[in-house]
Amino acid sequence: MDKDSLRQLLHEHLAWWGLTHVTSDQEYFAWQRQQLSPDELKQLAFLAEQKRNGDRRDEIAFYDRTAHSRIYPVLYSQRYEYYEAIGLRTMAHFGTARDLLDFGCGLGILTTLYARCFPDLNLVGIDRSPASIALAQQQAKKLGLRNLRFLCMDVETESLSGSFDMIVATHALLQAEQDPGIPSESWRTFDRGDDPSRQMAFEQRTGLAVRLDRLCQLLHPQGRMIVSEKTRQLARRVPFQRALAGRGLQLVQPADPIRYRIIEEVVEDGPFYVLSKGDQASVAWDELPELDDGTLVNLNAMLEKCRDANEPLYENHGPSAQVVWEELTERTVIRELTREKPDGRQVHVERGMVDDTHYLYCANTYDQRQLVMMEEARAVLLDSYYQEILRGLA
Repeated sequence: MDKDSLRQLLHEHLAWWGLTHVTSDQEYFAWQRQQLSPDELKQLAFLAEQKRNGDRRDEIAFYDRTAHSRIYPVLYSQRYEYYEAIGLRTMAHFGTARDLLDFGCGLGILTTLYARCFPDLNLVGIDRSPASIALAQQQAKKLGLRNLRFLCMDVETESLSGSFDMIVATHALLQAEQDPGIPSESWRTFDRGDDPSRQMAFEQRTGLAVRLDRLCQLLHPQGRMIVSEKTRQLARRVPFQRALAGRGLQLVQPADPIRYRIIEEVVEDGPFYVLSKGDQASVAWDELPELDDGTLVNLNAMLEKCRDANEPLYENHGPSAQVVWEELTERTVIRELTREKPDGRQVHVERGMVDDTHYLYCANTYDQRQLVMMEEARAVLLDSYYQEILRGLA
C-alpha cells in the first residue's frame, strides 16, 4: 500500500474511532464544553495533574478515566496530528515483519490501524490500563481483526513470553515528563561526561531501565525496535540514547525529529528512532544540541539594518546563542554571577559590552541559553533584566 493510500486509510480510521481534526482552540474547547460536564473536566484536570507526579497508580487512574466512551473521542482528538505523524512513519518500516509488539498501546488506536493495513502481521498490544485494554479489545472485535490481541499487563512487574521481530514503543518508555534528565558538566558546555552512576540513577528513577530490559529480551536478534519519546531537551535525549546504546541497540538510520500540532500548539518531541540489535551498518549517535540559528553576528550589519525601534539588535533563546556569544571575542564583562542551585543546576548570568553594543548572556547546565544585544541608548533595559534574573536566583 502506498503512502497516500495509507494516509487516506489513517484518516478514515481515526474518523471511525470518533476522532475529529480540530485546528482552532476556540472551536475545540467549545466542543469540549458541549460534550463534557464541568465536573468531568474538573476531574480530568485533577487526574492529569496527579499523573505528572509520576506515580504508576495515578497514571493508570488517568488513562482508565480517559477510556470512557464519551471522553476519549474528545480528548484524543487533540492528538490527531500525533497519530498521523507517528502512524505513517512507523508503518513505513514494517517491511517483512511478521510478529509485532505495540508496547504502551493505550486504547489501541494505532494498533488497530496497523492490523487493518497489514493483515498478514501478527500483533500484540499491551498496556497497564485495564479500561484502555477493555476498550481496545471491544474495538478490535467490532473491526473484525483476527490478527491482533490485547493484553493488560505491566512489564515492570510481569513478564511476557515470546519473540517479536518488530517492537513499537512511542510515548511509553519515558513518561516521567517532570524529570529534567542529566545536567551538562558546566554551563559552558553541552557535554554530559561519562559518569555511569548518573546514567543508572536516571534510568532507575524514570523506570526506563526495567522497561527497556524487558523489551530487549523480547526482541528477535535480527529484529527492529521503533521508539519515540518526549526527549527533545538534550538533558533527556542524551541519557535516553545512552540507555538504548547500552543495550546494544543501534541506529538503522539518522534519527528523525517529530513535529506536530495539538490543536494550535506546535509540539516538538524527541527524535523518531529506528533501531536494530543486528550486525547491520549503524548510524552514529548525535549528542549535540539542535542549533536552530547558528549564524555569526555582524554587529555593524545589525546597527545599519532597518528594524523596529522597540526590538533588540539581536535576540536568541536557543542553544546557538552560545555559538554567537563565543564569537564575541572582544567582549568586556561588566558584571557576572555563577551560582549552583540546590538541585545541582549551575546558572551563569553575564552583563557586558562589545564596542558600543551592550549584551546580556544567560546559560545553565540544562542547556538553556539566551543572548540579548542592545545599543547604548537602551542599555538600562539590560540592567533591569539582569537584576530581575538575579532576584529569581535568590
